[in-house]
Amino acid sequence: MLRLLLLCGALGCGAEQAVPLTFTMVHYARVFEGNSLFWGNASLDGRLSHVLEGHNVTQVLPLEPPDAWARRQKDVSTYLIYFSNLVKLFNKERPMDYTQRLCCYLGCRLFPNGTSHSFYEVTLNGTAFLSFHVPNATWQRRWPGRHQVAAFAEAELMKYPITTQHLQHFLNTTCVSILQAQSAGTGKLSGRSRAPLVLGLILGTLCLLGMAVGIFWCTGGSC
Repeated sequence: MLRLLLLCGALGCGAEQAVPLTFTMVHYARVFEGNSLFWGNASLDGRLSHVLEGHNVTQVLPLEPPDAWARRQKDVSTYLIYFSNLVKLFNKERPMDYTQRLCCYLGCRLFPNGTSHSFYEVTLNGTAFLSFHVPNATWQRRWPGRHQVAAFAEAELMKYPITTQHLQHFLNTTCVSILQAQSAGTGKLSGRSRAPLVLGLILGTLCLLGMAVGIFWCTGGSC
């Protein structure tokens, strides 16, 4: 038993410090008959930090000052309204009588040794659809087999810097800085990190926009 305890101590068995800090966001969209429903949340190290309901996002943890947060809320609301109107427009061109469920799951982890890992995964109707490869800022198809909508969405998302370089910066820099502030015990972000905090929420729904375009066009036979 003594040997086992010594071995465990050497390997760090049960050490809480080995658990990484995590910041995650999950965004859902349900598209049906020209309508769009949005909901989701963000969590900082297991604590709820943001809530998305409809076109409104609420800050649960005070990561940003009230004036800056008010601007972020407006940006998110404006974008989601734009998304909803675009879905209605596409539905008039090519009516859909079935439901599409989209989910974006993104975030980062900060390990005790200072290294980090970022991720972005997308599902369509519960099946792996796309993922973002953070190191080289590229979208990759995950749908099993050949899939026109996945190929179209991948190509469309790769056209825009906000879904490649900007997303890479958010995941590698902004997201990690949130965790570094948490690790340092401040709980607050630096002035440089505050501005793009809600960018993650906007990028999550922007990815949905690229997929919605693909879904509507491809179901109409225009891929």
